[in-house]
Amino acid sequence: MSTRLARLRRPLAALFAAAAAGSALAALRPGPPPSVRVLGAARDLPAGTTLRPSDLRALALPPTAVPSGALRANATGRVLTAPLRRGEPLTDVRILGDTLLHGYASGTVASPVRISDAATARLLHPGDHIDILTSPASTGPRVPGEEARPRAPARVLVSSVPVVTVPPREENDQQEGALIVVATDRPQAAALAAAAGTLSVTITGG
Repeated sequence: MSTRLARLRRPLAALFAAAAAGSALAALRPGPPPSVRVLGAARDLPAGTTLRPSDLRALALPPTAVPSGALRANATGRVLTAPLRRGEPLTDVRILGDTLLHGYASGTVASPVRISDAATARLLHPGDHIDILTSPASTGPRVPGEEARPRAPARVLVSSVPVVTVPPREENDQQEGALIVVATDRPQAAALAAAAGTLSVTITGG
């Protein structure tokens, strides 16, 4: 029996030594790098999207790669003010905040504008950049025998201003056209408030 134990002693010692070496190496192996969990887009999202849980997924980013203002929770139901690419982290400047002008530069004002074509307003989303134009109001029916007078061309009032929001139309709203809200400076706001005639918009590239 003692002879058998003697024969096993060396293999067992080698096995225990290998196990000890493996434990030592595991202890020395660096752990996973630290990461921060933030919310990102689960797919390409256009501006104006009202965020649903399926639009977002958790991203694990190195601390140095986390953008300023990255959101970690409570984004469902918020509205995007700009497009978001799949996998891009969601930040506070990409969503409408508690105030209309959250994320805009100091001195910006929110200017409500009623455009003549309600169908055009349905094409607009927060973050779109638009020109707002005015066309002279109609002068009424032409006098019989009088030559038609050429209509004055539309004039640009403000150029490349961002859409802040497009409020839903109220059921009891009897006015023509549709209301939109754009971000402007104060001189632009004054020009819009003083505008006469029919207002229309064109969508620009920003």
